Amino acid sequence: MMFVDQVKIYVKGGDGGNGMVAFRREKYVPNGGPAGGDGGKGANVIFEVEEGLRTLIDFRYQRHFKAPRGEHGMSKGQHGKNSQDMIVKVPPGTVVKDEDTGEIIADLVVHGQRAVIARGGRGGRGNTRFATPSNPAPEIAENGEPGQERYIILELKVLADVGLVGFPSVGKSTLLSIVSAAKPKIAEYHFTTIVPNLGVVETEDGRSFVMADLPGLIEGAHEGVGLGHQFLRHIERTRVIVHVIDMSGLEGRDPYEDYLTINKELKEYNLRLTERPQIIAANKMDMPDSAENLKAFQEKLGEDVKVFPISSLTREGVRDMLFAVADTLEDTPTFPLDHEVEETGVHHVMYKHETAPEEFFITREPDGTFVVTGEKIEKLFKMTDFSRDESIKRFARQLRSFGVDDALRERGAQNGDTVRLLEYEFEFVE
Repeated sequence: MMFVDQVKIYVKGGDGGNGMVAFRREKYVPNGGPAGGDGGKGANVIFEVEEGLRTLIDFRYQRHFKAPRGEHGMSKGQHGKNSQDMIVKVPPGTVVKDEDTGEIIADLVVHGQRAVIARGGRGGRGNTRFATPSNPAPEIAENGEPGQERYIILELKVLADVGLVGFPSVGKSTLLSIVSAAKPKIAEYHFTTIVPNLGVVETEDGRSFVMADLPGLIEGAHEGVGLGHQFLRHIERTRVIVHVIDMSGLEGRDPYEDYLTINKELKEYNLRLTERPQIIAANKMDMPDSAENLKAFQEKLGEDVKVFPISSLTREGVRDMLFAVADTLEDTPTFPLDHEVEETGVHHVMYKHETAPEEFFITREPDGTFVVTGEKIEKLFKMTDFSRDESIKRFARQLRSFGVDDALRERGAQNGDTVRLLEYEFEFVE
């Protein structure tokens, strides 16, 4: 199966059902009055974690998710039916971001966890709702509120306790294959691993953890060089990093320089990755020059850092390294992602002044047309039933109360000028 870990999709909550204008005309019911029911609520788009999914491949083939609208209101004051929510399944580890703002909407990690990604609109009110002593028989009803719509970015961050990092061809995939039942593709050339591979590792004393083999990193990976940059996000959830280094020197590289380069890439990508405990696995110790290279490596590294000499081929030293990984995991808490808040027991609230957003904006086109925009105004417009005079008058009063009329006059609008709202044009009347 193709591994997809980032995709852009469009989601839209269902529109609310329209309210109805109706009157009671039953026999023996004098002065029946208004009887138009409210519209039903539109469906939400909800993402739910499905444990069996491992990739976002399904979103490559369906990129638009539009929830059904609510049922329209009916006569005799009957409420329209609310729509059933649209449930979209996602793999564990999915982070949902708003494309326009970059805001993280949800971080979905546990099977069955849900998050509302696009809210459905409320149903429009029927004319029963607008009856007053001064207007007992109103001919006003609202259209349903439009559902929330947005483009979102889905990012999959693999759920693993331990992440294997290092240059290409240092033996990460081979190591994973001998310590778990995973079957990664292995060959004698760079970039064999093009997708993250997961394996469950069990130590001899019965402890277990999930290990991820990630595509090899090279210098400049955090800037998008090579294949590894696509998968750096998967390291963010790991609690322990196993840094695999080729001690044989057969690639013509210096092991210590490799160590510095990879750590620099991790730091440049996300400074918080330096908080993770790191275990160094000096691999390929079965090769002729490895012992001499390891001695030089340890001299440059210093005595504080523990290095585990291993050989993925002969399995020498692997057992001790796995015990050290399991021990480290027991003492290492889960690291929250950048957007998560650590529960420390002390809560600090910071208040800051923010200018209230403008309710509407007015621009003018070269032909002299005034264009009114604004989320609140546009929603109000969509919820107005322009087939009825009373609804039109109500909309005009609402615009006046928002200050649109005065703002147009300040911009130089005169009697007879054209005003556009969305794709509709009106005549400005003094």
